Amino acid sequence: MKSKKKINILVAGATGYIGIELIKLLLKHPKVNIKYICAQKSIGKSLNKFDTSIKNKKLPKISNFKKAKLNEIDVIFTALPNGEAHKISKKINSKIKLIDLSGDFRIENPNIYKKWYKISHAAKKLIKKSIYSLPELVEKDLKKFKIISCPGCYPTSIQIPLVPLLKKKLISIKNIIIDSKSGYSGAGKNLHKKFKYKNIYNSISAYGVGGHKHLAEIDQEFEKITNKKVQIHFTPHLSPMFRGILSTIYIDLKNRVSAKTIYSFLKSYYKKKYFINIKTFNKAIGTGDIMNTNFCNISICKDRKKNKAIILCAIDNLIKGGSGQAVQNMNLIYNYKEKLGFN
Repeated sequence: MKSKKKINILVAGATGYIGIELIKLLLKHPKVNIKYICAQKSIGKSLNKFDTSIKNKKLPKISNFKKAKLNEIDVIFTALPNGEAHKISKKINSKIKLIDLSGDFRIENPNIYKKWYKISHAAKKLIKKSIYSLPELVEKDLKKFKIISCPGCYPTSIQIPLVPLLKKKLISIKNIIIDSKSGYSGAGKNLHKKFKYKNIYNSISAYGVGGHKHLAEIDQEFEKITNKKVQIHFTPHLSPMFRGILSTIYIDLKNRVSAKTIYSFLKSYYKKKYFINIKTFNKAIGTGDIMNTNFCNISICKDRKKNKAIILCAIDNLIKGGSGQAVQNMNLIYNYKEKLGFN
């Protein structure tokens, strides 16, 4: 599906953190025409009111989704609260691709979706027409699907290093411990409604302890690979930085597998993946190097015990963990180069 002309884009949820980052990327993409930007509470306003860095860019005024001429649209990006992409998915024709950045189509079982997201799935018949796509790991042809579901930010930082290792059976599935720290932008612009902590910009706070909703998609994707229940212990933390995620992952190694083996395998596995960087063995890393980029930095470190290893994975939650991989998925649909629109 390689298009000679520019593809027409509608972005729904354009004024949120992810929506604005998405607009910034699409403005740089040579094959894209941003036809509509929609946000229910800001109709008639200019997007540069929400981000001054795009004040000189030519963009349509924010409009109501209901008034968009969908027959002119090729791709809709939805960066909306959970449940909203269900409604939109039922209004679009077969010509339109929906690339969703919420959790609405990440979970294949509607009962599990309801359990974790606390709302009923309102587009059950379309689940089979959707695909969960982390671009570096997806193996199916996205052109065959109506809906492309982008993974959550935490699961992106977790699956990129762990999926290849689980496929190769290099690590134990019995005790994977994940400690993730995210910038507060991950909580969205309604941050203070969700979190009542004091000094939120000067302290670090655990949340979703023992039951964060992203566990649902992590469990689902890992069980597809192993055909078994993978024992994941995951605790996210809100950190006093605006953007970025650092996931520290503790793994038990299979017999005769060392941390250096893990490093060599991942280095080879991702050698042709432009956005994945396997850093020097045993190197401490942080989020500073990947901020405002679509890159993912991974470091494999040895533990004091021979049968264990520590993996560090750093991404920008708003780009690689959100808008960036949405654009990557669009590039896959249209057979564009992987990094088109990122330079």
